[in-house]
Amino acid sequence: MDEVRTYRNTISTGHLKCYEVKVRETDLLVCTDINIYDITLDIVLKYRIYIENYITENPLFLTSLVPVACDILAPAIIKDMISETQKVGVGPMASVAGAISQYVGSQLLDYSNNVIIENGGDNFIKTDHDVHISVYAGSSPLSEKIILKLNSSKMPAGICTSSGTIGHSISFGRADAVCVLSDSAVLADAAATAIGNRVKNKNDIQKALDWGMAVDGVRGVVIIVGDAIGLSGDIELA
Repeated sequence: MDEVRTYRNTISTGHLKCYEVKVRETDLLVCTDINIYDITLDIVLKYRIYIENYITENPLFLTSLVPVACDILAPAIIKDMISETQKVGVGPMASVAGAISQYVGSQLLDYSNNVIIENGGDNFIKTDHDVHISVYAGSSPLSEKIILKLNSSKMPAGICTSSGTIGHSISFGRADAVCVLSDSAVLADAAATAIGNRVKNKNDIQKALDWGMAVDGVRGVVIIVGDAIGLSGDIELA
């Protein structure tokens, strides 16, 4: 059964045209200057084929919960997933949503000056205006009350969220939300998972923040556990 992403009904993007692009497990909300659905669909299919074909030849890529070896012959998206997850000690598929957002979004910049890709909380953003991002944290009383401001001068950027209490993604922690800001959505997705794995309760927030900010390429981290929150790095609240 498809996951109903009702939070998309609250998204406001001004003059941008927004549309959903769905291919099997991939479910994107895409916002661009004009509706370029057909172009976007072709790009999504291309990167899905790269990933699916690689998994067929290398099944461990799909199932491993720890980093896998580099492959100099792999497509760029696969190499990126491998290298960024190696930085934080998780399996390559921990970065797949961010990777799709990053690679689709980057290529769409050839057709649109403004691009937002939302992929289940894993986002690629490049716009000519500042963007406000609400952090969804499930049953936490802070859910959707924490609004992050992303300045247009600091884009393109990836901002990705992992949770140990909501969603279907694998997490070994109990954070309601771990949100990571990076220049790379691939790294942001992988790091959000790795940081979330380190949060069992609110007492773990500070050490998880410190660990996350020590990862090369991580610009900022937000962690929400129940009614507790921790922030570090280049995080601006609106």
